Amino acid sequence: MKRLNLPIGIQSFAKIRSEDYYYVDKTAVALELINGPSHYFLSRPRRFGKSLFLDTLKELFEGNQPLFKGLAAHDQWDWSVEYPVLRFTFSGGHYAKAGQAEQALFEQLDAYEQRYSVPTVYNTASGRLNALIVQAEKQTGQQVVILIDEYDKPILDAIQDKALSRQNRDLLRGFYGTLKDADAHIKFTFLTGVSKFSKVSLFSGLNNLYDITLDQQYSSLCGYTDHDIDTVFAAELEGLDRDEIREWYNGYNWLGEGVYNPFDILQLFKKREFKNYWFETGTPTFLIDLISKKQVATPNLARRNTDAELLSTFDVDDMPLEAVMFQTGYLTIKETTNLGGNYFYQLGYPNREVYQSLNNSLLQYLVHAPEAQVGQRIRLYELLLKNDFDELKVLFHAFFASIPHHWYTSNTIQAFEGFYASVFYSYFAALGLDVTVEDCTNHGRLDMTLKFNQQVYFFEFKVVELVPKGKALQQIKDKQYADKYRALNQPIHLIGVEFSKGDRNIVGFEVEQS
Repeated sequence: MKRLNLPIGIQSFAKIRSEDYYYVDKTAVALELINGPSHYFLSRPRRFGKSLFLDTLKELFEGNQPLFKGLAAHDQWDWSVEYPVLRFTFSGGHYAKAGQAEQALFEQLDAYEQRYSVPTVYNTASGRLNALIVQAEKQTGQQVVILIDEYDKPILDAIQDKALSRQNRDLLRGFYGTLKDADAHIKFTFLTGVSKFSKVSLFSGLNNLYDITLDQQYSSLCGYTDHDIDTVFAAELEGLDRDEIREWYNGYNWLGEGVYNPFDILQLFKKREFKNYWFETGTPTFLIDLISKKQVATPNLARRNTDAELLSTFDVDDMPLEAVMFQTGYLTIKETTNLGGNYFYQLGYPNREVYQSLNNSLLQYLVHAPEAQVGQRIRLYELLLKNDFDELKVLFHAFFASIPHHWYTSNTIQAFEGFYASVFYSYFAALGLDVTVEDCTNHGRLDMTLKFNQQVYFFEFKVVELVPKGKALQQIKDKQYADKYRALNQPIHLIGVEFSKGDRNIVGFEVEQS
C-alpha cells in the first residue's frame, strides 16, 4: 500500500507510527534483544537508522501500546509495566571545541534530574548519573533502561585535535563506567555509535557489554533488506530498475543478510533518480587524510584483508585504515575465511555509490585540479565509447600534466608506483565503471581490467626512468591474461602504459586487439 510520507530524517518512532509514514518493523528483533543479555553495543555507519531503533526501544519500555498496534511486539509485551528510560544522545551537536561535550552531557543530566527530583550534588557526570539511576528506580519501582545514541561522536568530531579528542574520551569513559557499578539498578542498556573504540580505551571496566556488531542474528537490525524493499516499499518501485537499485545501494554486510542504506532508498523513492545521496551528506575529509597519511594506493582500497581483532581496533592514537573504513561504511565484508578457527575477512566497496563517490573524492585530492579532472572524466567516457585510443593516449597524458608541479613534491605517495596507478585508476572508478584491480588469472595478476560497453580492456602499468621499454604490453601477451575472458566473445583490448619518473608522465602507450 502506498503511503503519504517517506520517513526521511525522521528519528521519532511516535511520529512515524501516528502519521502516514512507511515503517519497517524492527520490533521482533527488539524483543530478541530484551529477552537476551541485558547490556548491548552496536556499531553502524551514519544514517542507518540507529537513532530510530533506540527511540523504538524507548517507546516500548515506556509502555506506549497504541504505537505498536499491528507490529510484531504488540501481542508479546507486558504493557502493564512501564520502565524509567534515560536516553542520552550526542547526535545533534558538534564537539570540536573544548567544553562542548561536557555541556551537552550536563544539559541532559539537568533535564532528567528535574524529572526525577534529584538534587545536583555531584560535580562529575558519573556521580550525577549514578544518583539519577538510583533515584529513578526508587521512584518508579522498576529498574532503569539506559539508551545512549552516538556514544562516540564527541571523540570523532575532535579526532583531528588529539588532545581534545582524548579529553572528550576521558569524560565519556568516566560516564559510561558508571553503568557497570549501577548494574543492580539497570534493566537494559543499549549503546550505539559509528566507531567501535576498544574496551580498554573507552569502556574500561565495562566488560558486561555484549557487542552485536558482527552478530549474524542482528546483521539486519539497522538497514533495509531485499525483502523489506519488495514488500514494505513495493508501491514505490514502479518505474525504477530493481537491479539498478541493488547495484547502487545494497551490499552492506555484517556477517549476515546484506542490507541497503535506508537514507539512500528513501531519497531514491522521493527524487526518482540514482545519485550519491548518503555520500553527499558527509564528505570524508578525515578519511582522505588518513589514506594519504598511510600512503595507500587507491586501487588497493578495493580489496583489503583483515580479521575481527583488527576491525575492532580503534582509538584516538591507533586507527587502522581497515577498521576506520569498515566502521564508517566505506568498506564492507565481502568474503569470510575460517582457517583453523581463525576468521579472516576480505573487505571491499559495498556498492556503486561508495565506490564511485569515494574515488571521486580521492581523485580530487590526488589531482588537486578540480576543474581539469571534471572535464577529463567526461572526455574519458566519450573516448571509451568510441575506442579512440590515439585520443585516449593524449587524455591520459593530460591526467598527469594537469597536476601542479608542487603537488608532486608535497605528496608523499608519489614516491611509489602506486601514485601513478592511483590517479589512473581513480579516473575510471570515479565514473562508476566496472574495474577490477589485480585481476587474478592462471598466469598471474593483471594490474587492471575494465569491462565497458560490451568490451574488455586490459591495462598493465610499468614505471621507467625516461625511455619506454614496451614491457607492459609484452607482459599482458606473455602471461596470456586475455584467456580468462575469451568465453565472453567480446572485443579485447591490450593496453600497456609506462610512466616516467623523470618526466612525471606517460612515456609509453601501446595498444593491441586480441
